[in-house]
Order: sequence, then C-alpha cells, then structure tokens
Amino acid sequence: MRSPFRCTRARAVLLSAFLSPMAMVDTYPKNPGIDALNYAFTLELSDTTDAIAGELALDVRFVAAGMRAVRLDLVGTTAALSGTGMTVSAVTLDGVALPFTHRDDVLLVPLASAPTIAQRAQLRVRYRGTPATGLKIGLNKHGDRTFFSDNWPNKARHWLPTIDHPYDKATSEFIVTAPSHYQIVSNGVQVELTDVPGGRRRTHWKNSVPIAPWLYVLGAARFAMQRVDTFEGKPIETWVYPQDRDAGFADFATPTKSALAFYSDYVGPFAYERLANIQSNSVSGGMEAASAILYSENSVTGTRSVRWRNVVIHEIAHQWFGNAVTESDWDDVWLSEGFATYFTLLYIEHAYGRDEFVRGLESSRQSVMAYSASHPDYTIVHKNLARMEDVTSSQTYQKGSWTLHMLRGVLGDETFRQGIRTYYARHFNGSATTADFRRAMEDASGRELGWFFDQWLYQPDTFRLVGSWRYDAEAKAVRIVLDQTPRAGRVFRMPIEVGVYVAGQAAPTIERVEVNATHHEFTIAASVEPTDVRLDPNLKVLMEAAFARRR
Repeated sequence: MRSPFRCTRARAVLLSAFLSPMAMVDTYPKNPGIDALNYAFTLELSDTTDAIAGELALDVRFVAAGMRAVRLDLVGTTAALSGTGMTVSAVTLDGVALPFTHRDDVLLVPLASAPTIAQRAQLRVRYRGTPATGLKIGLNKHGDRTFFSDNWPNKARHWLPTIDHPYDKATSEFIVTAPSHYQIVSNGVQVELTDVPGGRRRTHWKNSVPIAPWLYVLGAARFAMQRVDTFEGKPIETWVYPQDRDAGFADFATPTKSALAFYSDYVGPFAYERLANIQSNSVSGGMEAASAILYSENSVTGTRSVRWRNVVIHEIAHQWFGNAVTESDWDDVWLSEGFATYFTLLYIEHAYGRDEFVRGLESSRQSVMAYSASHPDYTIVHKNLARMEDVTSSQTYQKGSWTLHMLRGVLGDETFRQGIRTYYARHFNGSATTADFRRAMEDASGRELGWFFDQWLYQPDTFRLVGSWRYDAEAKAVRIVLDQTPRAGRVFRMPIEVGVYVAGQAAPTIERVEVNATHHEFTIAASVEPTDVRLDPNLKVLMEAAFARRR
C-alpha cells in the first residue's frame, strides 16, 4: 500500500555514516572548478510555434587553477528526439565571441587562457529550439495553451543551459516575453511587467536565493492569482486556472501558513522571498520548485481533500529539505524525499494528532515491507547511481522517512530536533551529504552513530523478530525471548521498547532492551502478573515482529 504522503511527479507516485563503506565515483558530471553565481534566462514564447528562443547570461567564478573550458549541459537537436532539442548560435565570454562545441548534449566553451582563482566572468549563450521535455507546451484540461516546466530530476538541460546537477546552486532570473494573454510565474519575486509592441508582454522574475537547476520553475498560462496571506512579511500566493478560481482559492487557502510556521519553528528559517502554490499540467502530483510549487491541474477540487492537503504539506517541507539544504549528489536523494516525507508526518502529528501520525507510519511501514520483499538488495543511499530513471523509489520516501523516525526514537525528541536544527543551520542554502547529516546528529547527541546509518541507509533488508514472553510468578519477573531472523546472516542492532501492561494501570511500564544478536533472553521485574506485554508499543522501530505469550 502506498503512503498518502509520497511526493508525486509525472514519473512517480503521489507522495513516496560518515562515508559509505564503499568508495563511490560519481558518474554524473560535475564542474568543480566553476562556481555558477547567477543564471539569467531571457526567453521568447510564441503561440505560432513550440520553439523557444533563449539567451543565457551566466555569471561564474573560477575556483580551481588551470581551467581551460566551461562545460554546460544542454540537449542538442537529434533525430532520436524527432528533431527537438536546442541549437546554439553564439557564445561570448565578457563580450568576446568564443568558439564552442555542442555535441552529446554538452556545450563546451574553450577558454583562451586559464583564469585565475576567484576570477569572475559572464558567459552568454544564444540558442533556440523545441524542448522534447523539461518544458511542457500544450493544452491544459480546459483547452488553453500553456507552458509549464518539469525539470525533475535532470530535464532542465532540455531547454536551459545549466550545470544540471543538484550540488550546483545559484541565484536565478527569468525574463520572459510572451503574448500578452499569458501571465508568467516563476521563482522569487516579480520585478518587471511591461507591455511591448506586437501584443506581447515582458515579465521579469528574480530569485535572490541560490537553488539547484531542477528547482527552477516557469509557468505561462491564463491564471487567477490570489494574495492569500503573508508569513513573516513574505507573500503567500495561489495561482490557478481562471476556470478553477473559486475551487482553487479554497483548496490552497490552508494549511500553507501553518506549515510554514511549524517548519520555521522546528527546523530553522524559511529561505525564500515568497511561497506560491500553482496549478499546472506538467506534473501529476507535486513538484517542490523553490518558492513556487507546482501541483497537478487535477489537484484543484474545491473539497480540500486530505490527499491533496498532505501533498501541499509535503511540498512545503521540501522548501527546507531538498531546496534550502540540497543533496550534494543524487546518491543521497533521500535527504530530500525521505526528509520531506517524515516532516509531513511531523506536521500531521503537530496539527492533526497522534492517531493520524501513527496511521501514516503504519501505512508507510506496509509499503517498506512490501518493497523490501520484492527488492531485497535495495539500499537507500545509492551506490553510484548510473540511471536517472532509478533516482527514487517508494523506499527513498518511506524507508528514508522511517529512518528519521527511528533516529528520533534512538536519540529522543529534543536531541533529534537539535540535530536537525544543527544540520539545517550548517548547510542552509547549500548542499549536504549523508555524512554531513550523520556528523550533525553525532555532534548534537555526543554519540557515535555509524552503526545506525550503516544498517538503515547503506545496507539492504529489514528487521525481523520472533519472540515470546511469560510471567514467572516465583521470580516476579517477565521472561522474554527474542530471535532475529535476518537474511544473509546480517544482524541488526536496535534498542527496542517493551511495554508491560498491568490491570488498573493507566499506562504501561516501558523498559528498553538492546537487540544486537540473533538470540536474546531478557528479564523485566514485575510485582504482579501483566495482562499483556508488547514489543515497541509506541511504534519507534521499523520491523516485522511475531511476539506472543507462552505458557
């Protein structure tokens, strides 16, 4: 059963250590010698063609010696893509025209001389073409022509020249000229709206916070826009099709502000200049673009359904995890999806109560166990991801979420929260690895956590126990037997709570035992015979357990 909290995109379902023991070589190209500072995209959209005309002004800083070329990702025109793709017509560096090559979806610009470290430059690229994907151009459900981005995970390169990798974060601008019946929405704040000759309009959006390329958003459509509220002086907006105005304004009125307040208090400051919820036809669920979230056009129902409410909460959680703190590499994508899934549940616990939180955990556990049974070798942290089609699975969301929940159980609520706040503060508006997260949690707790991270993130499988209990009246004790039944001989280590229930006692007595071998026998003092003894009564451990009384 799939959790209702899993993030959904056109390619997925509705809401799914120091270093790894194995050294990893990244097969997804980085540009470590170049620091992209600001991408300014000037785009022309038309109603007579799906081709777009673009110009990129990229401000860069060179951070390594001996750089002899600038490399950008940009999908070129090929027969394999039915003639779609981008064609580059000119490249300049600080106003000087340069030769370039554009093949195998890489734009390579040789430098006449190696720049010095910290030297800055502006690269301009003029191009045009019809995107095969990344920017969806077509009719929405009302038959109106629209343009909507869909960059996840590496599709920005189909229409935008970028260093298309999650570690590369920069500020951004979209300066879009389109027929004047379109309204344009993007990241950041709108800084210009000007009518130009020919029945066209120029719209300039500027995002002053560094983000990864897959978080860039562009929407061009007829919209009804509502300024819903503000959060800490920052606008909260709703953008929906005008035909869906009343239903959309009602659906998106809540719980955005409440979720922003909760995450800001629990984790740290909201990074962006505004938060917009946007109806679109480029995603089938939610897409957490920074400051401007896209939702399926079918999300607008006017019923404030729990399903879509939870998608909104999930995508807002991403503004902290995935957006403000971004995984440095796709191998660590759980730092985005697992975190957003668990923080959705944390908000639900805060706003709607413990029972709904537990229902979410139980649904998530069913998903994890079912996936593990059919994919016994799957690990949450990828071992050098080779195919972007495999970047996420339901486990990324659900087991990633459960890993955080178990870490909270191991460390306690306050230490867990302090570790989260430390992690967020250290990597705010930057990037992080699983090793960085582990280090923050170890610093907050003063405990070595390699064993925990290794078994839940770098190793496959799930935790299975078979056990029993009996009451020894003479010894006035509960005697417990627990056996692990691991696959491939791999033994888990986990602290597990045991609840001892006694008639007339409002709450059970909780004892914690450490499971770290295949066989254990424990004794818990009990002056009277219990009515029941339960493993993990507060649902803190991801496990399959058969546990019953023996006579």
